[in-house]
Amino acid sequence: MSTHPIHLKGITWNHSRGFTSVVATAQRFCELNPNITITWEKRSLQAFADEPIDELAKRYDLLIIDHPWAGFAGKNNVILPLDEYLPKEFMKDLEENTVGHSHKSYASNGHQWALAIDAATPVASSRPDMFAEKGLKLPKTYNDLLELAKKGLVIMPGIPQDTLMNFYMMCCNLGENVCTSKEHVVTENIGIQALEMLRELAVEMDSEIFNWNPIQIYEAMTQTDKYAYCPWAYGYTNYSRNGYARKPLHFHDMIEINGSGAISTLGGTGLAVSAQTKHTNTVMKYVEYTASEACQKTIFFDNGGQPGHRKAWTDAHTNNVTANFFKNTLPALDRAFLRPRYNGHMYFQDRAGAPIRDYMMHGGNEKKLLKGLNDLYKKSLEI
Repeated sequence: MSTHPIHLKGITWNHSRGFTSVVATAQRFCELNPNITITWEKRSLQAFADEPIDELAKRYDLLIIDHPWAGFAGKNNVILPLDEYLPKEFMKDLEENTVGHSHKSYASNGHQWALAIDAATPVASSRPDMFAEKGLKLPKTYNDLLELAKKGLVIMPGIPQDTLMNFYMMCCNLGENVCTSKEHVVTENIGIQALEMLRELAVEMDSEIFNWNPIQIYEAMTQTDKYAYCPWAYGYTNYSRNGYARKPLHFHDMIEINGSGAISTLGGTGLAVSAQTKHTNTVMKYVEYTASEACQKTIFFDNGGQPGHRKAWTDAHTNNVTANFFKNTLPALDRAFLRPRYNGHMYFQDRAGAPIRDYMMHGGNEKKLLKGLNDLYKKSLEI
C-alpha cells in the first residue's frame, strides 16, 4: 500500500450493530497502517433501506448495503465486483462459511458485489424474567402465539418495510415463495391466508407497533415491562448482552407454522466498495480485514457487530457473551428465504409494504390488495 496519507470515507447505518463495529475495525486497521484514516458516517435504518446506492457511491469509498441492491449493482456497475480484487482463497472461505444464503445474497451477474459482514433474519425474542414471573412458556405453534398475544404481551415491527418482509415470510410458510411468476407476487389463495394470519395477530397488539421498526421493538421490550415476546423481528444480538439494555432479551428460533420452523426473510448487511474510489488497493485490504474470520469473531463482534462469518456464529466466546444468541438462531438463518434481487425489485419493495400495513391496521379487501401488489410487481419487472 502507498506510504502517502490516504483518507477513506464510509457510510453505514445508525445503530451500535452497524456503526461502532465498523468504527472499531477501521480504528485498528489504521493503527496497523498509520498512513491511512477511515471515517465512518451513519444514516437512519430507513435511509439505509431506501437511499439508492448509486448516489452514495459518489460520496463514499465504502458502503454498507442491503442485499436487494445486488441486482441494481450488477446491472449498473456503481460498486466494484469484489471477486476480481480479493484473493480466491479468501472468497472461497467466505462462501464455505456463509450463514444461510448471506454470501450468495450479494452475488449477481456472475460477480460478488459485497461481503456479508453482518447476518440477520427475523427470529423470536423474549424477556426471560417476565416469562418466569408470569409462569409462561415460550409459544411453539401459531395458536400458542395467538393465545399469548391475547394477553397483551406480544409485539412485532409494523412499519411498511417489516410488514412486507413478514408477508413474504407467511407466504413461504404456507408453501409458496414470492415473485417466482411474472404474473403475480403470490397466488391468491396463499396471499389471502398470509394477510389474514398477519392481521389476526396484529389486532391483538398495541397500535404503536405500526410506527416501530425492529430496533424500536427491542427498545420497548427492554426499557419497559409491558411486552414479553416478539415472534419475528430482525435479530439484534446487542439486546442479549449484559449492560446494553435495561433488561436483556433472549433470542430463539421461531414458532412452527405448517408443522415446521418458520421460514423468515433474510436480511443482514454487506460491505461494498464504490466504483469511484481512488484508493482501490487500500480499500480492498480493509474489506478483507473486516470480513476475515479473526476480525469477525473478535474486534467486529466485541464492538457491537453481528458477524456474517459462520465460525463467529459457532464460536464459544460470541455465544457466551450473548446468552447463546448465535447458537439458538442459526437454524432460522440457515432456512431463511432469499428475497428477490432483480434490478427493479427495490421499486416494488419501497411501495408494497404500505398497503399491507394499512390492511393489518384497518382490514379490507384482500383480493383488491393483492391485485394492487401484482400491478406494482409487474411494473417493477419492466425497470
